[in-house]
Amino acid sequence: MVVENVRSCHNVGSLLRTADGIGIEHVYLCGYTPYPRTPRDSRLPHVVERVERQISKTALGADKSVGWSHRADILRLLKKLESQGFILVALEQTEDAVWLPHLAPTPMMALIIGSETRGLSPAVLKLSNRQAQIPMLGQKESLNVAAAAAIGLYHLRFGLSDRQRTQTRLK
Repeated sequence: MVVENVRSCHNVGSLLRTADGIGIEHVYLCGYTPYPRTPRDSRLPHVVERVERQISKTALGADKSVGWSHRADILRLLKKLESQGFILVALEQTEDAVWLPHLAPTPMMALIIGSETRGLSPAVLKLSNRQAQIPMLGQKESLNVAAAAAIGLYHLRFGLSDRQRTQTRLK
């Protein structure tokens, strides 16, 4: 899972917990997305402590059990993932997006999710191989980013056959 500019520590914790539950290989926290403490953290100590406490509140230990890293440059990361054979799937409401249930999962996919209020940047959308959106039937046009990511990841993981699921790499 690639997370671009999600501002809420609680959403980050929820994303990490979901990633653990669905068996995601790695979570990339990009841009200004808050992230837990790193070995050579350059942030101010009080900032690190506050962020880590807030992420831990919803992660419930998943920040320790799921592989994650912080990447400042999401575009460079996406190019690297694509060169490794990953299909880049942007979860975003766009004219080109297919409904998520119509997206056929493949064994190597990276789900990209974006900011709670702005979604994904145009540059990220341009680099994505596919765009998918969750059909909405009520008055609201979108879900909370953590809820949307859970639905997207669940579809990508469990929309596969049993054989494919055991050979799947999801990021």
